[in-house]
Amino acid sequence: MRVLGIDPGLTRCGVGVVEGDVGRPLRLVDVNVIRTSAGVPVATRLVTIEAGIAEWLEEYRPDAVAVERVFARSDVSTVMGTAQASGLALVAAAKRGLPVALHTPSEVKAAVSGNGRADKTQVGLMVARILRLPAPPSPADAADAVALAITHIWRGGAQSRLAAAAEAAQSSRAGDARVAAARKAGRR
Repeated sequence: MRVLGIDPGLTRCGVGVVEGDVGRPLRLVDVNVIRTSAGVPVATRLVTIEAGIAEWLEEYRPDAVAVERVFARSDVSTVMGTAQASGLALVAAAKRGLPVALHTPSEVKAAVSGNGRADKTQVGLMVARILRLPAPPSPADAADAVALAITHIWRGGAQSRLAAAAEAAQSSRAGDARVAAARKAGRR
């Protein structure tokens, strides 16, 4: 499974692609940050972010996209910029028919470090350890994007397999019911 993790932000939007499966070593494909300048109009900054995300989707062709779920902070302008960048990521993935998962910051921290309250340094160090990198991806937004991709592979991949198994079981039960009904109708 190949996952594009996106840590949305208006100034720095982290993007990272990780490849692998649950129970197997993961591999970092690429990581970077899409940057915009605070001196540029917001609409222009959003166009830059959307174009950057589209480039990553086209170049790396992920199987899924994992985006950090926006949560309320004290600074409304930060929340707004993050939400706008997050919306762009969701739309870009949806346009390409890719499944999208939202993961909370504490879920990501717990997945990669075992501690839902881990700080950015701890998350970066664990990302480096998990992927066998000499150093954490930098800046922290890049490491966070990679952590999102890791989380999705470990948690989202397992969740999608469970959902597929449940759907198959339900389909099998429906088929069994049709066969039983056909048998019963044949006896009349």
